[in-house]
Amino acid sequence: MSDVYLLNKPFNVLSTFTDTQGRQTLANFINIPNIYAAGRLDFDSEGLMILTADGAIQHRLANPKFKLSKRYWVQVEGEVSDIALTQLETGISLKDGQTRPAKAKRIDAPDIWERSVPIRQRQNQPTSWIELEITEGRNRQVRRMTAATGFPTLRLIRVAIGSWSIEGLAPGEWRVEQINVPTSGNTGSKHNRLKQRPQQHPNTKRARKR
Repeated sequence: MSDVYLLNKPFNVLSTFTDTQGRQTLANFINIPNIYAAGRLDFDSEGLMILTADGAIQHRLANPKFKLSKRYWVQVEGEVSDIALTQLETGISLKDGQTRPAKAKRIDAPDIWERSVPIRQRQNQPTSWIELEITEGRNRQVRRMTAATGFPTLRLIRVAIGSWSIEGLAPGEWRVEQINVPTSGNTGSKHNRLKQRPQQHPNTKRARKR
């Protein structure tokens, strides 16, 4: 059995443990020694990160060949169209190549925490929400995909990686789970997990829902 740590990374936090510019990092929220992130999340994105001290788990989570799905809630500028959703599902042509087919659907605004810095919204311009599931991890991929369809991303929250999710975790909170490292199949299988209670950094206040 190995431990993995699920953290709900807040907005404007680096997905590293150190920074030379004085910005907030993962160390502000989780103080477990000798762990590192299995994949990254942009400074201006929120949501699930998985951390581990186990190299085999890190490899399986970060390696694109395992095609571990990543699910996002994306707030975009404008009322997203059916055409845009079809484009996202079919694949978007980006500068670094065509994206894999994704799952995309329009959703109601989720019942989530208020962001520490409000989105920059143009006056009289509506916004809408998409649930997007991809199996890649290119640099700022989701933002580039929605922008290519004409609907720029205003807020991005990663809610799940495989079968792991941020359910029950406020921004800055984390929990530890124990898993077996399988020889094949999905590392995030529910059959390999033991749920634990979320932990909260003493400097993190539980977020208010809107």
